[in-house]
Amino acid sequence: MKYLAAYLLLQQGGNASPSAAQVTKLLESVGVEVESKKVALLIKSVEGKSTEELIAEGATKLASVPTGGAGAASSGSSGAAAGGADEAAEEEAEEEKEESDDDMGFGLFD
Repeated sequence: MKYLAAYLLLQQGGNASPSAAQVTKLLESVGVEVESKKVALLIKSVEGKSTEELIAEGATKLASVPTGGAGAASSGSSGAAAGGADEAAEEEAEEEKEESDDDMGFGLFD
C-alpha cells in the first residue's frame, strides 16, 4: 500500500509516469525501508494506466469483497432477535459485575 501511495503522490505532483527510482527515492526520504521487488512489481502493474483507470479497477475489485454486516440485515425478524439477545447479554454481564463486587467484600479503591 505504501508503494502505491507513493506512486499516486508522485502522479498528483505532476509526474504522469513515475519510475521505480522516483518511488524509491520518495519513500526513503521519509525513512521507509523499500523492497525493490515490490516497487518493480507495482511499476509493471500500473504501467500505461491513469489514476482514474486504477481507481475504477480497484472499485470493481472491492465491490466483489463480502462485508460482515450483510447477513444480519437481511431479515428484520433475525435482526430483532439479535437485538433482544444483545440486551439480555448486556444485562447478564452487568449482573455478573455486580455479583463479583459483592463476592470480594471490598472495592478496589476503598
